[in-house]
Amino acid sequence: MNKTTTVGIAVACGLAALIGTSKRADRRTPAQTRTQTHIDTACTFNHSSALLALSVLADSAMEHYRGSFDNPAMYTPLVVSTLSLLAGLHGGHDHERQRHPVRNSVYVGAVLAGLAGTGFHVYNITKRPGRWSWHNLFYAAPIGAPMALLLSGALGAVAERLRDEPQHEPRLFGMPAGQALALVTSAGLVGTLGEVALLHFRGAFQNPAMYAPIVIPPVAAALLVNTAIAAPRSRWFTRLWLRMTAALGVIGVGFHARGIARNQGGWRNWSQNLFNGPPLPAPPNCFHARAGGTV
Repeated sequence: MNKTTTVGIAVACGLAALIGTSKRADRRTPAQTRTQTHIDTACTFNHSSALLALSVLADSAMEHYRGSFDNPAMYTPLVVSTLSLLAGLHGGHDHERQRHPVRNSVYVGAVLAGLAGTGFHVYNITKRPGRWSWHNLFYAAPIGAPMALLLSGALGAVAERLRDEPQHEPRLFGMPAGQALALVTSAGLVGTLGEVALLHFRGAFQNPAMYAPIVIPPVAAALLVNTAIAAPRSRWFTRLWLRMTAALGVIGVGFHARGIARNQGGWRNWSQNLFNGPPLPAPPNCFHARAGGTV
């Protein structure tokens, strides 16, 4: 059964990657202008920011509800992630060639909220007996969770800044925009890896498929770094691997839903098993790799 599961996820990721690549090829036409590519890339990053914000909203709502909102600051990620979600949805359909001041402010706020949340979670761990023990890392406030909100804000802020750049040879952070976007996406993949590795280690990797989000995203991050520093050329394999990484975000939800169903009472006991089973909103964090396919 485990071997079948492993083969299944590999085949599913491969098919999703191939479908994504073919659709991308269909959308590209010789008539597409530099401006369209420039703005479409910004819209893609807005959409990725929105998806991450949705994941943060669902995850923080569940986990902070479990903590009875003991600290009023626990409402902050719900408000900020909702605003970031709305900003991302709006930006994904906005083809203006200049940043939107309200969206940009929301994204900056999400970055600051993510940093503050990380500080709160670190404090929650260190105040417990044993401080940086494995037990506290497993069962205290998840140290990596607020970084998803920070990443949502960062992706959105990059999208807004890209809109302000000229359509010919746009630059970000002092380098060509394509290189900068590849590095931002790579850093985001590495940032999400730690939390995934910690939680799957807690689960003892009881299903071989649990290794997939530990193995595939680091390769995607390395390919993006290579894309950023190497000479410009077509990189079909990198695009394919990024789509496979993004597919993990969809397939992982299915595996987590199955994990919830295997608990006592299954989905009939959803009010308890949603909290005790694998976190359903977590896998879409991998889906922002889709943005890297635009570089």
